[in-house]
Amino acid sequence: MVNVKLKGDVIKEFENGTTAAEVAKSLGMGLYKAACVCKIDGEVCDLRTPITADCALEILTFDDEDGKYAFRHTASHILAQAVKRLFPEAKLAIGPAIENGFYYDFDVDVPFTPAVLEQIEAEMKKIVKEALPLEKYELDADEALSMMEQKGEIYKAELIREHSGKGEKITFFRQGEFDELCAGPHIPDTGRIKAFKLTSCTGAYWRGDSKNKMLQRIYGTAFTKKDEMEAYLEAVEEAKKRDHNKLGRELELFTTSDLIGQGLPILLPKGARVIQILQRFVEDEEQKRGWLLTKTPYMAKSDLYKVSGHWDHYQDGMFVMGDEATDDEVFALRPMTCPFQYQAYLNRARSYRDLPLRYNETSTLFRNEASGEMHGLIRVRQFTISEGHLMCTPEQLEDEFKGCLELANYMLKTIGLYEDVSYRFSQWDPDDREKYIGTEEQWDEAQGIMKKILDHLGIEYKIGIGEAAFYGPKLDIQIKNVHGKEDTLITIQVDQMLAEKFGMEYVDADGTKKNPYIIHRTSIGCYERTLALLIEKYAGAFPLWLAPEQIRLLPIADRHHEFAKAAADKLSALGFRVTCDTRSEKTGYKIREAQLEKIPYMLLVGDKELESGGFSVRRRGEGDIGAMSEDDFIAMVLKENAEKIRF
Repeated sequence: MVNVKLKGDVIKEFENGTTAAEVAKSLGMGLYKAACVCKIDGEVCDLRTPITADCALEILTFDDEDGKYAFRHTASHILAQAVKRLFPEAKLAIGPAIENGFYYDFDVDVPFTPAVLEQIEAEMKKIVKEALPLEKYELDADEALSMMEQKGEIYKAELIREHSGKGEKITFFRQGEFDELCAGPHIPDTGRIKAFKLTSCTGAYWRGDSKNKMLQRIYGTAFTKKDEMEAYLEAVEEAKKRDHNKLGRELELFTTSDLIGQGLPILLPKGARVIQILQRFVEDEEQKRGWLLTKTPYMAKSDLYKVSGHWDHYQDGMFVMGDEATDDEVFALRPMTCPFQYQAYLNRARSYRDLPLRYNETSTLFRNEASGEMHGLIRVRQFTISEGHLMCTPEQLEDEFKGCLELANYMLKTIGLYEDVSYRFSQWDPDDREKYIGTEEQWDEAQGIMKKILDHLGIEYKIGIGEAAFYGPKLDIQIKNVHGKEDTLITIQVDQMLAEKFGMEYVDADGTKKNPYIIHRTSIGCYERTLALLIEKYAGAFPLWLAPEQIRLLPIADRHHEFAKAAADKLSALGFRVTCDTRSEKTGYKIREAQLEKIPYMLLVGDKELESGGFSVRRRGEGDIGAMSEDDFIAMVLKENAEKIRF
């Protein structure tokens, strides 16, 4: 017999070898039918796993993240089985669960069309009806490789070869006639997946490398209830309408050109204006907080990057000009600003009295992102960032880190993104030492210091192993786009290694020379990415202070033009971005056009307004808010603009 600790610390006795599924059934058929996988002493396992020792057992349903993952991972197996039934010559790559769904990559001769996706979906429904059990088994690596090679599964064979000679067992799951290379875990049978939908098909390089073959990636989602799936799909359709890549082009904020290249967007006048407003706001706020503006070159010799470590640890992500084998000097466009601003620090000798020294810069950076990674303004090859580097003493580190975080949070609150962010403490991966500089002791010290700071500040964070910069740990402020994909918006990093590499020192109060701590930080992140997120957040309807065009005058007839133009000039002189629509179009047409362009305020001028010296005011999203005198309207929008009010 074994003692099993259940939810609420209830301990029950079961026969040795009882499966987790049988335990779930003994606790009630409702739980058994809802169960996806289980946790045995904290390890996620299949429900068929036998219990052979005293343990803690947790039954996981679709409401649990691990349960949801297993449910959707099983759906990806059903997708793969359906494709193999319909297209036996298709080669299988990988098919994981992802947030909100799953995907599977296939090597096929002819790309999948929407009509083919419907056929695959119909075959998946048959597999669900068959309620095929998922049975786990293991093979030696050589035997597993032989099986996959005989089946012609070249991608599975490649994955297995990576484990050959290590003495590892290779895990498979069988469902009916279909065998899948997979570590699991999975739900008990295919019959439990009642609600699913294939949502799209795109190209994807094998292993994300553009040097490899382009595969067909089918995306889908799966739920336990049809109404939940339909609600999700409706939300996806709404997200598509807010997608910055679509909306930003429609509103003429940015465009792209094949002649220029991928990841190199062109900011049109409206988008460029929003970026300019943000940059001025950021630089002015940083100046108030003691940051000193620098302007450094866009490129440097390879010598600089060799000192910083970028040449050895980041060269694949850089645009390099020249060949060290043949050229006297090789240059590269900068992927970050830190080694450039360090030269400003090194301009003269420093004392502890100079610290903290805060350098900020609106920096244009260049990173050679993979072509498959580019997306609108979210991930690009040239971008501009609110970058800064702060040199301080050990005693100043926590207060300065706090100041950087307060600045970032202030920016996010002001632009309206604060409620949508989460925090990640990005650490090094000690099992991948080649990615990083420094010793294990240095990393332990840096991460220990940063953990202490984060805990003191009460930051709730997740830990990201392997997500640190090559020179130090960092706090990543994460945010999701409308499709749920998470990206880093702002980073604050603690660095105790690069100062020594560059010979950056200060003379302390006791006369000794020491290396300063460095904090790398952004205050609003990458401006292009921020603009993308703002487009999606507001569906293009920016708050007044950010709107590229804030006010539009709409004179009703020719006799109203002079008054409207004079009012526009007065508002422009007050700093507002104003236009006056004097076209010979109907007023209703002009209003609809301004609404589509998401102008915050429309001021209609007719005979009554001419007589009173005021306007008939329309506010975006509210329509007509009544007549206002010129002075009252100006007072209202001056306050809204100055306080950066968000309606």
